[in-house]
Amino acid sequence: MPVAEGKMFEFESEERIRADFLETIDYDGNPQEITYETGEFSAVCPFSGLPDIGTIVIVYIPGNKIVELKSLKYYLISFRNVGIYQEAATNRIYNDLYVCLKPRQLMVKSIYNIRGGIASTCVMDSERMRNAG
Repeated sequence: MPVAEGKMFEFESEERIRADFLETIDYDGNPQEITYETGEFSAVCPFSGLPDIGTIVIVYIPGNKIVELKSLKYYLISFRNVGIYQEAATNRIYNDLYVCLKPRQLMVKSIYNIRGGIASTCVMDSERMRNAG
């Protein structure tokens, strides 16, 4: 595994991510688009050990369940000391929410703070994946 030069900070493994924190609420309303956004997401770059801080945007059309917001907050906080690449974090959030909610449609976007002069945005979208395959 590559290692960045300089100081290295300790971080947790991906096993510390708590998908079990996610709770749902039954939903029997009409289809609607629901958007959640937080600018407080953080994880740790496993290459450098430095924090990756960014915004997470979740957009979905529910099936029979919606996510309880406090549980979503705790779930996202569980990434805080975990060493996980940005792309893998986006993928993990998408997969955990998809399993939990079984939505009609789901999009997860991570927009990370600029590091080293490079902006990084990752998107997983069920509609794009359906149309691509």
